[in-house]
Amino acid sequence: MTVSSDSTTSLLDENLDWPTNDEYEYAHLYSSRKEIVRFDDISAAGIATAAYDYLVIGAGPIGAALAYKLAADHPERKILVVEKNWNEPDRIVGELMQPSGCQALEKLGLKNVFSGIGAVPAHGYLISYKGKQLYVPNMERPAADGTRYKGVSFHHGRLVMNVRAACKAMANVTCLEASVTELLGRYESGELKEVRGVSIGPVRDSGDGPKVAEHAVYPSRLTFVCDGITSQFRKALNPAPVELISHFCGFVLEHEPIDTSEYFTGPTGATTHTARPTSSEVNPLPMPHNGHVFLDGVGPLLLYQMSERETRVLADIPGSNLPSEASGQLRQVLHDSLSRAVPKHDYPGLHRLLLTTLAQSRRIRCIGTKFIPATTNNIDGAIWIGDSLNVRHPLTGGGMTIGLWDVVHLTELLRTPAPLNQVKAQWYWQRRPRAIVVNTLSVALHALFAAETKELGLLREACFAYLARGSHYTMHPSGFLSGLFPNPLMLVYHFFSVALFAVKLRVLDRSTAYTGGSLPVRIFSAFYTLFVAACVILPFLWKELQP
Repeated sequence: MTVSSDSTTSLLDENLDWPTNDEYEYAHLYSSRKEIVRFDDISAAGIATAAYDYLVIGAGPIGAALAYKLAADHPERKILVVEKNWNEPDRIVGELMQPSGCQALEKLGLKNVFSGIGAVPAHGYLISYKGKQLYVPNMERPAADGTRYKGVSFHHGRLVMNVRAACKAMANVTCLEASVTELLGRYESGELKEVRGVSIGPVRDSGDGPKVAEHAVYPSRLTFVCDGITSQFRKALNPAPVELISHFCGFVLEHEPIDTSEYFTGPTGATTHTARPTSSEVNPLPMPHNGHVFLDGVGPLLLYQMSERETRVLADIPGSNLPSEASGQLRQVLHDSLSRAVPKHDYPGLHRLLLTTLAQSRRIRCIGTKFIPATTNNIDGAIWIGDSLNVRHPLTGGGMTIGLWDVVHLTELLRTPAPLNQVKAQWYWQRRPRAIVVNTLSVALHALFAAETKELGLLREACFAYLARGSHYTMHPSGFLSGLFPNPLMLVYHFFSVALFAVKLRVLDRSTAYTGGSLPVRIFSAFYTLFVAACVILPFLWKELQP
């Protein structure tokens, strides 16, 4: 479809100050490179001989936010940030910030970071399953004015560049474009016991040419490992093998922005109503300014806006093996999954746009999803933080929320002089409740939403019906998802409440996902489903609870 270039369309949002009325104070440094030192200029800049207090490996959203906050809290200390590429990154995940993540950014002094990047509000989630629709809004604010917390969706690279701009603005931060090749320190029996510094080399290997001399830098206080989901130093902390859970396959829909829309939140927090634009030809999203989860495909299908005119599509393909794109098998699987998840009779405009865009896309971008629990850090001199420490399934969009709260807790502890081991221990326990809830929920929901067995299908059906009950049945799970209600015990309570609801559906033969059988058979299969539910959540919960 042809997208209008008219940028004067009046957009509706109940809060006119979204994302903020304030200009971003560091916007002028968005694409500036004059603050960045290239590897070839290390000697001229005196980096190898300078005395740095902190060294940050990686300038993604977590590393850049950490460097900025350290610099703001300790203007007398010098920070070196080493990043392979300071240009705008391009990823297909990390494009949705949960409300709790927005709170963390405000605590870090970065509340205006969404200004000027085309970000849109995310009020909650529309869930579609077997022709039914359920809306799960974000939690209400404590003030009795009826307003709710908001998330944000955006272009990942634009947010990263805005956070980096804040980092570049700090006089006591040195931004280096290079690659950290090795953690230098004390080893015992091949295991790293203490990090004293790093070895820094060029971003790209010189190939057959003469080997480029690397430079060693030794910070006086701490090294922070923030090199993200593909961390090359994670194995020094956690050598356990990592298995893929599934693959997210992504592309982008282009459409007109909405002109008007109505939002139905309901007095108890759950509703089957949806907001509809004036015409599905203008904007085919069932509920703009919200996340969309469709559960009838091969795996869950996730849609969220990156701007008023662009929507990210992430289609999950369960399992560690991805169908081949070269043979056309991947596109066929995606075509079938999209057709099932977004049926033409329910969503004609969206169905047509999805399949047309899939057919016209030159390349389908895919990323493997994994679960890596945090582990106790017994290595002196360094702290792993963000996705270099632990990773969860991106279905719930909680990765940056956990990473940013890691930064909040850690920088607050570093304001007070204390032994490093004490700081690490306190930080580890402070971060755990939110991390346990968001991480465990992500893999548990994926297991239910992917539903590869009858028992999991029954649990998925029960989950949808449970959320539709309203009140705390809806809003507590909303709080888990958004990071606003980090209570692990309540997560377990609600998960097994869903499992018991599934038992009831099966025994009374009211399930459409698991049908048939005599009463004794239904009773046996119902309690076997309860066992399956325990097998879904308890192993991941146990891993998260390990000291």
